[in-house]
Amino acid sequence: MTTILVTGGTGTLGRLVTDRLRADGQEVRVLSRHSEPYAVDLREGGRALDTALAGVDTVVHCATTLRGGDERSAANLVAAARRAGVAHLVYISIVGVDRVPYGYYRSKLAVEKAVEESGLGWTVLRTTQFHDLVVGVLRVLTRVPFVVPSLGVRDQPVEVAEVADRLAALAVGAPAGRVPDMGGPEVRTFGSLARAYLDATGRHRAVVNVPLAGKAYRAFREGGHLAPGHAVGKVTFEEYLAARFGGGEDGRRG
Repeated sequence: MTTILVTGGTGTLGRLVTDRLRADGQEVRVLSRHSEPYAVDLREGGRALDTALAGVDTVVHCATTLRGGDERSAANLVAAARRAGVAHLVYISIVGVDRVPYGYYRSKLAVEKAVEESGLGWTVLRTTQFHDLVVGVLRVLTRVPFVVPSLGVRDQPVEVAEVADRLAALAVGAPAGRVPDMGGPEVRTFGSLARAYLDATGRHRAVVNVPLAGKAYRAFREGGHLAPGHAVGKVTFEEYLAARFGGGEDGRRG
């Protein structure tokens, strides 16, 4: 039986990956900043990280933050994984990190490079944005009377549970390098996603398209973050919304 450590194992994706692996009979350790017995801040590393990795065969690296520090965390993880003799490092990344000049994407691309150059067996999966993230953005936008999606920007949201299934399968397999991207089933305008969210949650807001400026916006508008040739996801945005907001914003089913 393989021992697998999941970083960010209490997060949106990591929790589901952990569940899938345990259901498959794998021995799984959950690493996060506040989850005992492997409570570790990857940005700090240290002896606690070495303890968490002792005897581990495979690491699934899901931990990430928009507040910075991903590159330092990856460096600490790679160094500790080498010391522990880890055979396989699986990393979840984002479609477009090499095409969209956005700070968080640049950091994810740097981590990809660190994984590839780690000397370990490695696998990297890039996916489009999760349904949950799109809803999080829309929830913020609908706090004001107008929803203001960026003019011309499209998205291709994918169901996080499907990504978890794919990551779990990769974790129990052999190192595979860069595997095919994973995109949601539909490429949608952000305005259409906003209207679907408003309908599902029973909110009434005007949807106003406002153009933005800058290199990152231009790359998003040109579809650098999309994977239309890899639309392998099955769950549509409307299906996700129906499952989550069956009774409106306060009537969640799951």
